[in-house]
Amino acid sequence: MKIDHSQPLEYSTQQNQMNILGFWIFLGAEIMLFGTLFASYFTLNNGVGSGPSGSEVFEITPVLLETIILLTSSFTIGLATHAMRINNKKATLAFLAITLLLGLSFLGVEVYEFINYYHEGLTLQTSAFSAMLLLTLGTHGAHVTFGLFWGLFIFLQIKKQGFTVGTTNKSFIFSLYWHFLDVVWIFIFSFIYLKGMM
Repeated sequence: MKIDHSQPLEYSTQQNQMNILGFWIFLGAEIMLFGTLFASYFTLNNGVGSGPSGSEVFEITPVLLETIILLTSSFTIGLATHAMRINNKKATLAFLAITLLLGLSFLGVEVYEFINYYHEGLTLQTSAFSAMLLLTLGTHGAHVTFGLFWGLFIFLQIKKQGFTVGTTNKSFIFSLYWHFLDVVWIFIFSFIYLKGMM
């Protein structure tokens, strides 16, 4: 395996470069998935039937908390990537752990939010609006949950193996995934929650 020492370790082999390119292509498919969910939501968001609307159930406090938590986690995963590039294993693991704890906190707030929706009468069967809202939020939450397990495995690999061509490549690709989830959340926050509260 030929290593190009002029590149960061995560880009240093042709295989690593292909892995990163392949992941960008995968993210393109993920954009299509969330684009379809958003388009469906915007088409059906007025279909509340006899159920509550967004303005009746959305609360600003948990939504702001989720946003702050997730944006902070995007910052900490960026710090983890920077620490990896300067070969600081301890800082990389610390920032990766903080990112995962923030992701877990986000999910905790989202579960609280879903419980509140249920008590307000908002379920998958209530209306077209509620079905698309819960499906969109749930799909994003499922991606965050998957990311937590993925990040945990990378954390354990770096802790055991240190920085290798493989662990740095996986860590960098994970950071792209995590940033993508944050971008999706900004769209959810802006076009579902804020628009729904107006």
